[in-house]
Amino acid sequence: MAHYDLFTPVDESQIRKLRVNDTVTLHQTLFGIRDATQIHLFDKGRTTEFDLRGHAVIHTAPNVRKVAPSDEFPAGYQPVCIGTTTSDRMERFTRPLMEQYGVRMIVGKGGLREASKAAFQDLGGAYLAIIGGTAALETTWIEKIEAVDLDDLNPESLWKFRIKGFGPLLVAMDSCGGSLYDEVKSDTASRRDDVLKSMGVQTR
Repeated sequence: MAHYDLFTPVDESQIRKLRVNDTVTLHQTLFGIRDATQIHLFDKGRTTEFDLRGHAVIHTAPNVRKVAPSDEFPAGYQPVCIGTTTSDRMERFTRPLMEQYGVRMIVGKGGLREASKAAFQDLGGAYLAIIGGTAALETTWIEKIEAVDLDDLNPESLWKFRIKGFGPLLVAMDSCGGSLYDEVKSDTASRRDDVLKSMGVQTR
């Protein structure tokens, strides 16, 4: 296991070094994205003014407060609580995010599936897992909301966060086909079979 401090944007070679169970702390820029954002980008033909190449996105729909734009709040929004939502329902967007927009890392909770694992292998990406229920802590890692796009979808807008020390996050899926979720599933199935066998239950 190794730890990496990554300053976004990153290149493919940096991501190819990551392995499952490594940890990552992100710095500089993180983009917030959620279901509606991606439905509008990939199903409804909308585009964004942001350059996402080499960046990380986090599955979120933040709780924010509308304020007057200022140096502290350049986008006119104050972050109140910025937590992470479950990634699984956004599985189909991983490859287009990487192919069309150049995204390298996805931050979320609960993991992604086989199509995402294949996209990470093919294109050089990683899934960085965060523990559920840590929104208050995550919010302290966000210095400001720098800009916002597709804001008619608020709170599922496309958010540009300025971050410092966002992590550590766990590399749960890597570009070599590794998946912590596959490992846990296999280990759980094995333990289940052992328990049932000890009880005299035939499993096959």
